[in-house]
Amino acid sequence: MRNAGIGDNGGPPLEDEDPGDASWKGWVWRKRHKAAWKTPPREIALRRLERAEALGMSYREYALEIMERGRHL
Repeated sequence: MRNAGIGDNGGPPLEDEDPGDASWKGWVWRKRHKAAWKTPPREIALRRLERAEALGMSYREYALEIMERGRHL
């Protein structure tokens, strides 16, 4: 088991340690990652795309900012 340091978000390690050791945590992490990037309803996606273009960002960059900060720019 590894020690969590400052800035550790509890995700699986970036380097492969022991595939059998982190299998459950890795599976949960991939599932939550997929759920976070699930496409929102059309109206919300279009609104985000419009706002992202106004800010000079891609949709993906704008969506990532929303997920990281928990608020819209």
